[in-house]
Amino acid sequence: MDLERFARGLPGLPALPRGGVLLQAIGAEVRSHVEREWFGAPPHRLALSWPRPRGLAAHPHDPRPADAERGRRIIAGVLALEDAALRLGEAGDPFNMPSPSRRFAVALHRFAWLPELVAAGPPGTRRALRLIADWRRIFSRWNGFSWSGECLERRVFHLACAARALASDASDAEIADLALDLARGARQLLKASDAPDRTFERAVIVAIAGCVLEGPVGDRLITAGLKRVERDMEAIVRPDGGHANRSPEAGVELLFDLLTLDDALGQRGRPSPEGVTRAIDRLSSATRFFTLADGHLAAFHGGEALPPARIAAALAHDDAGPRPPDTARHSGFQRMQGGSLQVMADTGPPPTGPLSRAACAQPAAVEIVCGKDRLITSCGWSPEAPGAQAFRLSDAASTVSVGDGSAGRPLSGFRARALGPWLVDGATQVEAKRHDAEGGVWLDITHDGWKRLGLTHARRLFLDAAADELRGEDSLVPLVQGDAAGPRRYLPFAVRFHLHPDANASLARDRKSVLIRGPSNVGWWLRNDAADVEIAASAHFDHGHARKAGQIVLKSQVRPEVGAKIRWKLVRAEGH
Repeated sequence: MDLERFARGLPGLPALPRGGVLLQAIGAEVRSHVEREWFGAPPHRLALSWPRPRGLAAHPHDPRPADAERGRRIIAGVLALEDAALRLGEAGDPFNMPSPSRRFAVALHRFAWLPELVAAGPPGTRRALRLIADWRRIFSRWNGFSWSGECLERRVFHLACAARALASDASDAEIADLALDLARGARQLLKASDAPDRTFERAVIVAIAGCVLEGPVGDRLITAGLKRVERDMEAIVRPDGGHANRSPEAGVELLFDLLTLDDALGQRGRPSPEGVTRAIDRLSSATRFFTLADGHLAAFHGGEALPPARIAAALAHDDAGPRPPDTARHSGFQRMQGGSLQVMADTGPPPTGPLSRAACAQPAAVEIVCGKDRLITSCGWSPEAPGAQAFRLSDAASTVSVGDGSAGRPLSGFRARALGPWLVDGATQVEAKRHDAEGGVWLDITHDGWKRLGLTHARRLFLDAAADELRGEDSLVPLVQGDAAGPRRYLPFAVRFHLHPDANASLARDRKSVLIRGPSNVGWWLRNDAADVEIAASAHFDHGHARKAGQIVLKSQVRPEVGAKIRWKLVRAEGH
């Protein structure tokens, strides 16, 4: 039996839209088992290695900033990755010693150190060649971790971008090994099905790897990669430039990869497909849209607030372009701009299925920048933050939460192991109506994320440009009007405002109003009519690390058959 063909033909995630999550999980688990057996078999390993590439061709440029200083520290014997470091000495082998954490191990096998070593010049390329030889000696044969898509995807990309630079210090035998490593990795990426949400990104990387390899081997990889890229382009890159998984960071990272692909194709004398050029333009526009007044990226659905230097690198190819619109209708976001206030609001349903592996159950969440200070944000959950799935729930963002539940939840147990932590039971109907007037902007958002409780959440925002203030009203509206005179059942609900770690808040003497200050020390009052107000502890994730932060919690109660509301206002403090 052709095990590879059998594995690819099993019922998979996209093939079972009606079978329910459990059935899809069973299919994915079976397919994963068959693939593991086949990928470790001699016929498959042989197929990855033949035909052999002739050598290296293009030298694609990755626009992402590389830290040469970190490369010099690696040369000196200190390998720092993610959340830990290894002291290697001048010739230590990190692949033959225990990694201090799983995150470190993933980054190690992704060759995350390679761009930094190349940036450090000839001493860095020589050290990189030794590290790659160390990896090849132990891990060149397939194994479930090092050859998983989680590690392989970025390893192929980093190797493709660095191969020609490494070749300048390599022998002919080392160049042949590098080319073979790249060909084998790209071929494996085409066959793995462990992450359906990453199929498009992997096809881009396969095409980049093909550009780097000379001869028919490279040509075949370019053709295979571009075929998938053109097939899935419209499904992944929305007309307004947003990524289909609704993460602003994912859009920026895809922009980096497509810019690299465009450069690689140009070096091979091949024009970029029209769809790639169009996607670069759209993603560039979306990057400008999601960049807030503090210079960082808006952080939603598993994406983090990328720093200005990284955003500038993503847009360096662009001549600033036209002013981005205030509405990203296809992506489900709205931006409101006043005098010194800026609001980014999530106005779309969370993605479903494979694309929801990093999605958050936080409809109508907002981020608010006052001047240059990002005061109101979310917990900033990231897929790089292990064991933090609770931060994907409603009470981890600046939106409404009811009782101890959430407007959606990630899978757990067997389903999560087989499919990944998909988001399920989230809002399916989210509507946004916007009205721009001379005096300000109205935005009304409604969603059915609390339908299991018989409630609809309606958030009304008005950004008053003249008064430089933001007024909000959060209402819980019964789906079906009940008997107000019947048995009374009250549920606690709250409007939460998570503070950025650099912001702090203090309660006024009336125990209602809250004064918020950011790094600029400009004060902003949050006034409200909630029954109770609390300043509580929170956390904010930055590159997978939790930082201490606070949150303002406006509390009240709601009867599902009657509804309730809380009104609030954010206004600059006089004299501050």
